[in-house]
Amino acid sequence: MKYLKEKSEVNDHLEKNLSRISPFELKNRLIKLAGESVKKQAHVMLNAGRGNPNWIATAPREAFFTLGQFALEECRSTFDYPEGLAGLPQKEGIAQRFEAFLKSHKQAPGIKLLTESYNYMLMEHAADPDELIHEWTEGVIGDQYPVPDRILKYTEIAVCDYLNHELCNNRPPQGAFQLFAVEGGTAAMCYIFDSLMQNYLLRKGDSIALLTPAFTPYIEIPELERYDFDVLHIPANQMSKEGLHLWQYEEKEINRLRDTKYKALFIINPSNPPSYALSNETIMQIKDIVQRWNPNLMIVTDDVYATYVPHFRSIIAELPQNTLGVYSFSKYFGATGWRAAVIALHEENVYDHMIANLPAKRKSELSKRYGSLTMHPEEMRFIDRMVADSRQVALNHTAGLSLPQQLQMSLFALSSLLDKENRYRTRMLQLIENRLKALWDSAGFTLLPDPLRAGYYSEIDMLVWAEKFYGNDFVDYLKRTYNPLDIVFRLATETGLVVLNGGGFDGPEWSVRVSLANLNESDYTRIGESLQLILKEYAAEWKKQQ
Repeated sequence: MKYLKEKSEVNDHLEKNLSRISPFELKNRLIKLAGESVKKQAHVMLNAGRGNPNWIATAPREAFFTLGQFALEECRSTFDYPEGLAGLPQKEGIAQRFEAFLKSHKQAPGIKLLTESYNYMLMEHAADPDELIHEWTEGVIGDQYPVPDRILKYTEIAVCDYLNHELCNNRPPQGAFQLFAVEGGTAAMCYIFDSLMQNYLLRKGDSIALLTPAFTPYIEIPELERYDFDVLHIPANQMSKEGLHLWQYEEKEINRLRDTKYKALFIINPSNPPSYALSNETIMQIKDIVQRWNPNLMIVTDDVYATYVPHFRSIIAELPQNTLGVYSFSKYFGATGWRAAVIALHEENVYDHMIANLPAKRKSELSKRYGSLTMHPEEMRFIDRMVADSRQVALNHTAGLSLPQQLQMSLFALSSLLDKENRYRTRMLQLIENRLKALWDSAGFTLLPDPLRAGYYSEIDMLVWAEKFYGNDFVDYLKRTYNPLDIVFRLATETGLVVLNGGGFDGPEWSVRVSLANLNESDYTRIGESLQLILKEYAAEWKKQQ
């Protein structure tokens, strides 16, 4: 590597200025630099900066496409013109025709999952056969607006079962969750922030709390002029006795939530980065705080990486009345392009309660806002207000996630529920574990065993290892001499490797964030070796100055 000796003033200037922007925007600059490096040297650019997985779940997709074949047959049975014009699927007797299709296509891809899913919905939920298959058929064809607009009837049933299994570890709270199907986790974030403001549950300048490190939009959105929230960042600064990050929260920091000025708490669980689930102790502490000190604390938990932690249990299972849950199907099923996610809210919740107790003036304003939708707008539930707000209220009649997206979401959920031997999950977790081990072993660093680690990302604090290998004087030298972005710039310019700066996620400034989702195992060996070499070269320069 030549970067230490030939570091340009241009790159130094870039590091100082780019440290202020989002790491996802910085990524674009790093990709450009890595591309230039590839042209000059015998490298292949490797982008470990984004969490788009390099795998897909095949069974639910096979079922989707085979169901599409049945659906087209149904449409053509209504009328079929040579010009490629067909009718709409008819509900009467459709289940009987579907059963015949299953028997006559036993070797078709995905037919096993379709058969098992059909039987599951009939046996577990006493679904009306014609109603169920008609929903599925129209879903894959996409010939209607979503009705109900919040989520289709049987999609909600299947996805609720999936969430009870994955987020509640098969021990859901009493009562039911209501779901709003949305265009990915990003849309969920936008809708939640907007509706909390529209319904006066949060106001500009209010105090909220955020567990960090955090996915950067949760850091950046509250700073927008529209919200301008006063944000308390609660850091995951617990360390082991060996001086290694545990990525958990100190009791005294969580106790700051006792102050009722904090109206909302935002959580990414497991975290992004560093990809660790909240400890049960922290969840129980937050539960105690809500029950004893801050009963109206609104909690938003983004649990997209839940499936990577065995026996995961979300805070929504322990505090359902206070928690809005966000779950996306994008990462586990390799489906970022489907934009399929849900917002979950328990039928008994503080959001509805607080809206009912707003001052008369605010109630009047909200009645005017939602008055075109119902004769009794004051009775609208918060989750239905989110649906209306997502389409500027006036377009509520065309609200909702597209039918094909909802149908594929149902098949994702059912495929996981019906995988009794956990074949897909086991292979998935092993894939991630192998990549994580390759990264850390090749870097020469020690990764402690931890049942709470998801491993979808890895956040490596280079100062921790600088101190362990070379001592505190070397750490002081690094801080005095280099910008924390120096490492990610060196990786991009010298090796064609793209990783993100952990400081951009409100993590340790000298940490790097590596996605374990989108490269091959050998690529992570290369990243680890490059990190180790960078640290050694820093040390060599420091020793010369000694």
